[in-house]
Amino acid sequence: MKKEKFHIEYVFDKVSRRSLWNHLTTPSGLSAWFAEDVSIHDNNYTFSWSKDEQTAEIVSIKPEASVRYRWIDEEDEDIYFQFDIYPIELTGGITLEITDFAEADEKSDTIDLWDSQVEELKRTLGI
Repeated sequence: MKKEKFHIEYVFDKVSRRSLWNHLTTPSGLSAWFAEDVSIHDNNYTFSWSKDEQTAEIVSIKPEASVRYRWIDEEDEDIYFQFDIYPIELTGGITLEITDFAEADEKSDTIDLWDSQVEELKRTLGI
């Protein structure tokens, strides 16, 4: 089945852009909410969960604004997951937009997983 692209947005109040950015791009930040352990070698990030391990490469980065990762074992090079940070001028908050891909029958489960992971991210940020 073909994977389809989707976007999810989460609003963060009272968090610094730099702090959120560090949680999206550093091993210590990512291991606080995204995976149990994260290591970096060159542009490759290895994510570990229990007995599973996956490696992703950074394919584009705009400091404190956007980072795109692509799983190394993904056959389709157009499949990735991306974090974008946007300021909310009116409230002073920040929007985190996540772009990901999933097969149609797995999209709901994938969004549920992101929802729970982002809740953990918010906890680690003290929100």
